[in-house]
Amino acid sequence: MTRKTKPQRSVAVPKIRRSRVKKPAPGSLPGTLEIPESPGEVALTRMEFNTERLSLDGVSLEALESALEPVPGAVVWVEVRGSGNAELISRIGAKLKLDPLTLEDIAHIHQRPKIEEFGHYIFLTMRGIRKTDQTQIENEQISLILAGDVLVTFLERPGDPFEPVRRRLQEGRGVIRTRGADYLFYALLDVVIDHYFPVVEVYGDSLDQLEESIRQNPLPSHSQALHALRRELRQLRRAAWPLRDVINRLARVEIQGFSPQLASSFRDCADHLMQAADFIEGSRERAADMGDLYQAMVGEKTNQVMKMLTIISTIFIPLSFLCGLYGMNFNTQASPWNMPELNWRFGYPAFIGLLLTLGLGMLWMFRRRGWLGETGIVGTGDGLEPEK
Repeated sequence: MTRKTKPQRSVAVPKIRRSRVKKPAPGSLPGTLEIPESPGEVALTRMEFNTERLSLDGVSLEALESALEPVPGAVVWVEVRGSGNAELISRIGAKLKLDPLTLEDIAHIHQRPKIEEFGHYIFLTMRGIRKTDQTQIENEQISLILAGDVLVTFLERPGDPFEPVRRRLQEGRGVIRTRGADYLFYALLDVVIDHYFPVVEVYGDSLDQLEESIRQNPLPSHSQALHALRRELRQLRRAAWPLRDVINRLARVEIQGFSPQLASSFRDCADHLMQAADFIEGSRERAADMGDLYQAMVGEKTNQVMKMLTIISTIFIPLSFLCGLYGMNFNTQASPWNMPELNWRFGYPAFIGLLLTLGLGMLWMFRRRGWLGETGIVGTGDGLEPEK
């Protein structure tokens, strides 16, 4: 008796949302800021803290330059949420004396993760991947400028991926209030990496569901979901793998301006990122294997259908022969050898009984040989024999 399979619903694939931006035209001058026509709103906040006090305030556009002023004995953290304002970015660059190419990298949100060391500041850009709900993943560019005790962060769109760090600062937990801006730089980098793990877990669950559905009943929608998963995993890989080189440079203390005590902390970040990157790469390989599994299951399903059709055709071949034979126009009066069964009283019941016996006998033989039902073919030392 065959087992009934439950109908499979389509697997929901988490989609990574990434902004489409206008890139500079070929031949544009270096440092050209190409900003979308509708950049959206920009929010500014400023946090100033040390071991004794902490203040968090919003910043108006008029007070931008004063908000970037360093404060002796304190760390200044300025957040820019929404990097679509060319004038604002230019004003920040003028105040902190940033290189025009740095401003271009901040404004054009399609950069590969990298870290650059200048004489008086350090620039880092990376991809922030975080989960907002079960089917929506945010992929945005996050840029950090470390200039002495002033740290400026740029987020592509309104949001708050740094909320865990801000909460630690406000509650005074850990040593973050007792360290400098370089430790805050590390804490922000660490929380960005931590956001990767819920995302890769979501994709791992989707792969598990998709694999189970393919094994039970492969459908065309599964192939579409598999291609969508592979496309999203490519985005994750482009975000995580280049960031490894950045973290390794920080862990080897190749960038000046960071305390040597932070080397172990950056090595811990590197370990976490390596775990996420390995999981992403393993998921991509698993998705490729599942493509082969889908093709194999579809082929097996097709083979089963063809086998059933072949068996049905084989059963009806002798039955059709007998029906065609007795359907011929023979004159029994011309010769006693011309179908004497036509004049027999029990000729029709005997013919029907012969057809049933022949058909049922062939079904029994096919099942006995393992061609029907759940009895499978197993390999033995001498060849293929029915499983008993």
